Amino acid sequence: VQLQACGGGLVQAGGSLRLSCAASGRTFSNYAMAWFRQAPGKEREFVAAISRSASSTYYADSVKGRFTISRDNGNNRVYLQVNSLKPEDTAVYYCAAGMLYAISTPTQYNYWGQGTQVTVSS
Repeated sequence: VQLQACGGGLVQAGGSLRLSCAASGRTFSNYAMAWFRQAPGKEREFVAAISRSASSTYYADSVKGRFTISRDNGNNRVYLQVNSLKPEDTAVYYCAAGMLYAISTPTQYNYWGQGTQVTVSS
């Protein structure tokens, strides 16, 4: 499956963005989806995951209550609504597809988007 992420940008602390990831090539609903992020000089970090049917979601503690993951299987998209942004949320955000839900290890995901930059100014 091919993934294309977009929606990043420069925002002030406390602001919001909606990241989007479009999938093509295979049956989107066969895959659990997740968002990861990677800041300069740091390892790729799990952010959120959603099950195939969207019935379950899972978040990293650092974003719980501020970020919301959702998906639209009819339109082959997964979203990440990011609210109450902090400077430490600055990173490149990646969407990923895999066979297992709620896995926080990047190596368990089969497909990755190209990333979208989120920069939060203080």
